[in-house]
Amino acid sequence: MEEQKNNLTKPKEEYIEKKTIKRRILDYVYITVAAIIYATGVSMFIDPANLAPGGLTGIAIIVSHLSGMETGTLIFILNVPIMLLGLWKFGWRFMLSTLYCVILTSFFTNLFAPFGAATDDVLLAAIAGGTLTAVSIGVVFKCGATTGGTDIVIKLLRRRFPHLKTGALFMATDACIVSVSAFVFRNLNAALYAAIAVAITSTVLDLVLYGKDSAKMIYIISDHSETITARILEELDIGVTHINGMGAYSGKEKKVIFCVMRKALTPRAEQIVKEEDPDAFMIISSATEIFGEGYKSYFSERL
Repeated sequence: MEEQKNNLTKPKEEYIEKKTIKRRILDYVYITVAAIIYATGVSMFIDPANLAPGGLTGIAIIVSHLSGMETGTLIFILNVPIMLLGLWKFGWRFMLSTLYCVILTSFFTNLFAPFGAATDDVLLAAIAGGTLTAVSIGVVFKCGATTGGTDIVIKLLRRRFPHLKTGALFMATDACIVSVSAFVFRNLNAALYAAIAVAITSTVLDLVLYGKDSAKMIYIISDHSETITARILEELDIGVTHINGMGAYSGKEKKVIFCVMRKALTPRAEQIVKEEDPDAFMIISSATEIFGEGYKSYFSERL
């Protein structure tokens, strides 16, 4: 009986192992593409425009300007002590993929550098560079790795302060480096453009990691709660919760309708309430993060 049970579980274990290997290979493919995108953003937009938009890459650009060393090489050298810290905190499996990403990023940054600037417009360089680096960092984070540098520091801070968003932490750490760049390049405009790149990176990164899941949270107090509920369920196809309430003045018990819906559905919900009960009391507020069916999974890793 025990042997038969082992024979049944073995194919299942082999299937899970194959699936895991396939997922890891796919992760490394994504990391490779992300590293190329990141290097493109740095070598063809950010670096030629003398922008240092924070992070270890920003430091590498500043040091490159002062020493003449290649930016890609400096990215790798500056990453070594931080990767050792990551190895201690996260283990070799996490750092293996991060090391792979750092090596590729450094290599492609040096490889693309001779092509020069893709645009002479500093503002366009800030926008394009910030967007490309944010997308690449987001993809790498989703693969369970980092692009090295302050990414590892941010991941450590996220463990300590999980309520803080990744993009916000990047903005805080990058602000210091942007300030230093103004003195190194002796150009306040360059620092301001770098700040624009930081803001774009922060916004796009949160969008890549968390998605645009903002929605509306609605409370409806009405004497026609059953009719309104039925129409919301049927016409909007969203979940509705009834909360038992009582009017403080009248002493009458009422069912308070509570629901969360995407912004696009809000006008239709308002119309339903208006048609069924023009005297209904309705509260509409914004919900920036929603976990559950149709939105984010609460049990997925918070990056």
